Amino acid sequence: MTSEKTKKMTFSAVFLALAMVLPFLTGQIPEIGSMLSPIHIPALICGFVCGWPWALVVGFVSPLLRSMIFGMPPFLSAFSMAFEIGTYGAVSGILYKVLPKKTVNIYVSLIGAMIAGRIVWGVVKFVIAGLTSSEFPFSAFIAGAVTSAIPGIILHIVLIPIVVMVLKKANLVFND
Repeated sequence: MTSEKTKKMTFSAVFLALAMVLPFLTGQIPEIGSMLSPIHIPALICGFVCGWPWALVVGFVSPLLRSMIFGMPPFLSAFSMAFEIGTYGAVSGILYKVLPKKTVNIYVSLIGAMIAGRIVWGVVKFVIAGLTSSEFPFSAFIAGAVTSAIPGIILHIVLIPIVVMVLKKANLVFND
């Protein structure tokens, strides 16, 4: 195994561990946790640092693993979140790799990933609603993907680019 693969695997494991523990910071107040979406942060950063395949796995596995170990999020929510967060990681990694390495493109990659992930989440929720004979109207999509997520969106747009720039400066980004 190459040194770079070992680094990517190690960092991915760290990001998965962070995805497991970060929600505990807001877990005492579920409304705040769902607004800030701390479980999204590690997969998004993993996309920048390790690349899309690693981030896809971290993002997909983390909500399912948390659901199995801690019972939160509930399984159906974890299932739709797995697709959403996996998309975040994959898209952030792909966009960061293909776009010119300018600071503005960290934001472009992040925002593109956040939009793609929310669309995937909505599609999966819609399919689940159809399979369970329940409803998932467009208003629920807007409320879940945008309105109630505004604090988390702001947090991610402020925090993640700073972390990526610091890691890049420290030569800890392997997705160049």
